[in-house]
Amino acid sequence: MFVERRKHPRFKASVPVEIHSPLSDAPLHCTTADISLGGCYIESMYTYPVGTPLELKLYLEDTLLIVAKVVTCYPQVGNGIEFEKILPEDREQLRAFLDEVAKKELAEKEKQTV
Repeated sequence: MFVERRKHPRFKASVPVEIHSPLSDAPLHCTTADISLGGCYIESMYTYPVGTPLELKLYLEDTLLIVAKVVTCYPQVGNGIEFEKILPEDREQLRAFLDEVAKKELAEKEKQTV
């Protein structure tokens, strides 16, 4: 039986992100495959080992600064990233963004059932 471990629902959304890691001098620029209030999944050929600390710049309406860590690694596929620290105002901006994504998903599902 599958047990959901996530605390927050994830939504499919491509959000530009810049990743800074102690393992590299140059940041990695990519987009999220999905995102929640607690983390995101990044698809990338260049993956980080589990446990790697990261600093993220998430580009929504403003730039959100997030301290995070890698929680899953699928080499040459991507990383699951858990958000560890985010400013309250950045968290609210992320929450507002996710609320809009959820409304769009719900509207799409309603169209399909009509």
